[in-house]
Amino acid sequence: MVKTLLLTVALLLSLPLHALTKLSASVDKNPALRGEAVTLEITADAKVATDALNFRVLEQHFTVMLPSISTSTQIINGQASQSTRWRVVLLPKASGDFTIPAFTLQGLTTEPINVQILDGSVAKNANNNQQLFLEAELEPQQLYVQQLGYYQVTIYFNGDLQRGSLSEPQLDDASISQVGQDVEGSKLVNGIRYRTITRRYAVTPQRSGNYTILPPTFSGEMLDRDSARYNYFAATKTVLQQAQPIDVKVNAIPDSFPGDWLVAGLVTLTEEWNPNIDELKQGEPVTRIITLSAVDVAENQLPELKQGFPDGLRLYQEQPQAKSAERSGRLVAQKIFTTAVIANKAGVLELPEVALPWWNSQTNKLDYAKLPARTLTVAASAVSSSNNADVAASQLTQTDSQSVIPVSQPNYSVEASPWQWNYLTTLMLALWLLSLFIIYLWLQLKTPAKQQLNLHSRVAFNSNVLKRACEQGDPQLARDELLRFAHQQLDTRCLSISELSNIITAAELKQQLTSLNSALYGNSNEKWQGAQLWQAWQQYHTTKTATAPKNSLPPLYPT
Repeated sequence: MVKTLLLTVALLLSLPLHALTKLSASVDKNPALRGEAVTLEITADAKVATDALNFRVLEQHFTVMLPSISTSTQIINGQASQSTRWRVVLLPKASGDFTIPAFTLQGLTTEPINVQILDGSVAKNANNNQQLFLEAELEPQQLYVQQLGYYQVTIYFNGDLQRGSLSEPQLDDASISQVGQDVEGSKLVNGIRYRTITRRYAVTPQRSGNYTILPPTFSGEMLDRDSARYNYFAATKTVLQQAQPIDVKVNAIPDSFPGDWLVAGLVTLTEEWNPNIDELKQGEPVTRIITLSAVDVAENQLPELKQGFPDGLRLYQEQPQAKSAERSGRLVAQKIFTTAVIANKAGVLELPEVALPWWNSQTNKLDYAKLPARTLTVAASAVSSSNNADVAASQLTQTDSQSVIPVSQPNYSVEASPWQWNYLTTLMLALWLLSLFIIYLWLQLKTPAKQQLNLHSRVAFNSNVLKRACEQGDPQLARDELLRFAHQQLDTRCLSISELSNIITAAELKQQLTSLNSALYGNSNEKWQGAQLWQAWQQYHTTKTATAPKNSLPPLYPT
């Protein structure tokens, strides 16, 4: 036995390498349906390098899967033969007549193959008892720039699916992410009961134009029905299917739209005061919480909100908090704006109406989410009322003393006044003034300490984050960091880059801020480049640091 094995190995090693004499190509089906896999097989009658053929020439009209390569050697009656075989699965991108070009290897060339792809999906022809096929749909079929659409793909299978994987759809200049979890079910198609697996994606295009969504591809293993009839240990077969492509038109942002662009199915504004108030008290803080909610919107698409507080208030605004969640297959996003409000003086305050423009994707019209105007009465504090009463009493006493004519004036001499009265009165007056001074110092020290604690609890401006945003071309991150810089170092609460540009005096930085604002909300197709903004900000920061006083203190009450 050992001698026979050694003899066979020696015989194989002694075989001469055969030259390539034949090269052929074929497909397993022609014509084929769009979305149906076509297998291209190329065979060479010699052992050659597995990477000798390049299949990228087929990518113009087909999605090319990873080729399967096998080699074999046969000895019949002392005659040896070798072969190399390539099997490539092709998925047509569209219907029509296409040509698989000729392949050349060692001077031999295959014949070109004309393939006809019929205009019809596998789902429409499911009456051929196909075991697995895919369907895709887009809702809505027309989108605006930055409008969130829902792409849904459903896998239909009739049999035992052992394993499988589904790739993501592809769309140029768009962000795509899965929404929720896969949903299993069943559906009757042409009298055949199919099990289904449905997956949803959120598709957000960034540029206008006409596009085609390249569908996802499913690759898996199913139990072979024919082998299962005769063999308990049934074999599996590979299944590969693709959904149909979908054409989509992306409309540009309307030129007449006011404010920051927002397109959604529904937008609402709600307001809450903590504590719940009917009137404000002078010097006492209250918190105003406004919640912006939107349907069919991602959390990073929610804009800033201009509340328009009147004068006479001290404001402490927290960084807005955004979040999103999936509800019945749709995305719902929220952004919460929290502001601590302190009234400086008594009287009546008028809070203006808060209005946010948005584009209604259901009616295809401009709409507004609004909070009505509110009138607040500010009551004077107890300390302020006491001070006002003392002033009034003092004025009344002075008036009475001037109008009353004294009847007689007693003549007291210095010697007749007891010394205890003079010294005790002076001592008590000095102690009273000293206690007022100590209370004043305590209030002054307590207020900045509390404010400093609140300031330290916020996220501090970081120039490294701004630099990274400029280097990576991330305009949203650059905007957030610049607004944080304005609030913490310029002592100005800015809600947008436009407001920050109005208070910047450096011409170069002002110009770069305008370019950043255009990149955030304009229709430009070019990616934003932040190198010039970072250079302008460095020059502005260096100049500002050189001219700033060295011993300056931060303001006690930032606006």
